Amino acid sequence: MGIEMKRRHILLLIVGMGLAPSCQAADGIAIEGGWGDASTDMGQISLTREWDRKWFTDGNWYLTGYWEASLGYWHGASAGGKGIWDIGLAPVFRLRTKAQSGWRPYVEGAIGAHFISNTHVNAGRDLGSAFQFGDHLGMGLLFGDKSQFDLGYRFQHLSNADLKSPNDGIDFQQIRFAYRF
Repeated sequence: MGIEMKRRHILLLIVGMGLAPSCQAADGIAIEGGWGDASTDMGQISLTREWDRKWFTDGNWYLTGYWEASLGYWHGASAGGKGIWDIGLAPVFRLRTKAQSGWRPYVEGAIGAHFISNTHVNAGRDLGSAFQFGDHLGMGLLFGDKSQFDLGYRFQHLSNADLKSPNDGIDFQQIRFAYRF
């Protein structure tokens, strides 16, 4: 599949997520920027959909979550570096405070699936397969009248879990800003 065909598929995926038959496929959008192993920079845009479920609601905190569908681009800046497209989908679990005003902290974690356009990040790092597992741990603050703004930090790891060699994996540090519609 050529690069132009891949770009069209990515564009169709993003448009499809926003125009799904439910008319409310996404209720938020996020942008992320970060840096990773092997001098790799990354940028990402995500569409999110919050769950209507809450667990462990006794006390001042509760567990909830959201779906995140993402489109990212990595650039390996060191020798032999490549540009890589990343499409991901993950359920994200979030432990958040019940506070209704001010800055509201949270912690979150996720494990999802990612598909990358090229497994060769640079001369010293190869991810082995287009399919990758992506997990992250994060923390942040919700703010605004309806908690519509979200500023956070994530540590993300991607690898193919030894499904195929090599399995060098890659780690990213990310800053994320999200807006809920």
